[in-house]
Amino acid sequence: MSKQADYVLRTVEERGIRFVRLWFTDIQGFLKSVAITPAELETAFEEGMAFDGSAIDGFSRIQEADMLAKPDPTTFQILPWRPSSDGVARMYCDIYTIDGEPFEGDPRHVLRKTLNAATGMGYTPYVAPELEYFYFTDSSDRREPLDRGGYFDLTPLDVAQEYRRESIIALEQLGIPVEYSHHEISPSQHEMDLRFTDALTMADNILTARLAVKEVALNNNIFASFMPKPREDFAGNAMHLHLSLFEGEDNSFYAPDGGLSPIAEHFIAGLLTHAREITAVTNQWVNSYKRLNGGFEAPSWATWGHNNESALVRVPTAKRDKPDSVRVEYRAPDPACNPYLALAVILSAGLKGIQDEYVLDPEVSGNVTEIASNPDSKIQHLPTTLSDAVDAMEQSSLVRETLGDHVFTWFIRNKRKEWDRYNQHVSQFELNEYLPLL
Repeated sequence: MSKQADYVLRTVEERGIRFVRLWFTDIQGFLKSVAITPAELETAFEEGMAFDGSAIDGFSRIQEADMLAKPDPTTFQILPWRPSSDGVARMYCDIYTIDGEPFEGDPRHVLRKTLNAATGMGYTPYVAPELEYFYFTDSSDRREPLDRGGYFDLTPLDVAQEYRRESIIALEQLGIPVEYSHHEISPSQHEMDLRFTDALTMADNILTARLAVKEVALNNNIFASFMPKPREDFAGNAMHLHLSLFEGEDNSFYAPDGGLSPIAEHFIAGLLTHAREITAVTNQWVNSYKRLNGGFEAPSWATWGHNNESALVRVPTAKRDKPDSVRVEYRAPDPACNPYLALAVILSAGLKGIQDEYVLDPEVSGNVTEIASNPDSKIQHLPTTLSDAVDAMEQSSLVRETLGDHVFTWFIRNKRKEWDRYNQHVSQFELNEYLPLL
């Protein structure tokens, strides 16, 4: 057993931990959990804990039901929102078949495959997300905000700063450093930026951060939502991702002249070329497209730039004489995606650009709608609906190869069903607009 597993066993005993929750996600990114007692920990590390995979949507068929959840001891943390006596800890798990093979439907496994491909090319991807979310008085469809504050507002308009503070303290207790937080542009909208780390750890951290924010809100009798577009009159929730590739200690995106390295340019070109194909994964809900097509600087076109806040890919200004700060910002994803799958397809697109040496077109600094309307323009419009996005994804060999046949097929089938349900739904808009007149 590894030294890290020994540390977990020792800590559980010394801290009087009563339950250990084993976490993993289904294909859509919803956290699943099974609690075990300390007496079962050694068996969990050595053999994994068996569970019925057919009960998890997208996992396995009934005739292939038995699966194993093997905890990753490096992810062990004590949950700060549980009582300190008879405490509760958690670990993320990798999912295996009963024969001991990695399960192809495990989103964590999908990301590991992409990261292994990056390692084979000599790169280690690092990620830093900007997580946006809303606080509401409750979870009802009234969606009443707690404040009328705006960007960077402080008291008295920003009444939720204490909830943010509690969330940050909880995350730091979980070993997740927060670089900064602030009130966002819309009433009762907030942002937390997690400090960059390797991609797999960050995917785990994003899921933990979403849960921590919701737990703190619940403890304060309010409701937190990462829904992409909960109100049509407010800006939506984004999850801008800051990405970089390192070769050992060196940032591959850094160029001594202050610009971008050829590797960075190829990476951006890969993101732009495959943007339409990966959008169904980075923006996986019907509601996601209300944000992407709703203005408020959400990206609609596959463009890049340095200072254009509506660009799909932005190159932030790096700190002087700090090569590590050179990065690219991918602005399409929303915080309701499955971070394992989203990071997998984003990194695959960028790595494909490097592998095949895609040529990066000049940045777009003017009115992109006018430029794109030119018949000679090669600028792609991002999908405008979930159905559009799934159509593009279905034709993508890159996404199929990245996700694997199991996840790829299930994801498309599930999203087709979601779109069909949406099309059959009679909305309040239709009732208000047509019932009195027709």
